[in-house]
Amino acid sequence: MAQRHLYDQYSGKFLAICIRYLKDREHAEDVMIEGFMKIFEKLPQFQSKGSFEGWMKRIIVTQALMTLRSNRHLMMEINMENETEYQDHNYELNHMETEDLMRMVESLPVGYRTVFNLFAIEGFSHQEIGDLLGISESTSKSQLNRARNTLKEKIASQTPKERRING
Repeated sequence: MAQRHLYDQYSGKFLAICIRYLKDREHAEDVMIEGFMKIFEKLPQFQSKGSFEGWMKRIIVTQALMTLRSNRHLMMEINMENETEYQDHNYELNHMETEDLMRMVESLPVGYRTVFNLFAIEGFSHQEIGDLLGISESTSKSQLNRARNTLKEKIASQTPKERRING
């Protein structure tokens, strides 16, 4: 009964987290369910240090990352090419809807998207991201920088008409 209550209360939020990492809804649902199974299994290990929701969220995120790492077709591509110069464009976030920005984040390459989600949305440090993904801290920083620049380019490339429609 208590497990059902937890699932009902958090499944929507945790599914959204899984979709941010995996894109495919069916795959994300599977990962969310696996994550809940781990939560229920590890429940006795929760030590009331920090929030219970934060503890559960970390398990869900870790499950999504383990799935990314273990499935060849979802493998993260860590792009280590030389940094290209980024030309600063004028862009306006204030006229964009959250949904539009999240669609742009979803369109990022897997490596960029994963690091961006972990850092900007989940609040992990670069050291934690490196440990979770098996990459160096500097690679995490590089991936975040490239994700941000790609997002800036996508925002800047929207025509003023698209900004009005989306905003």
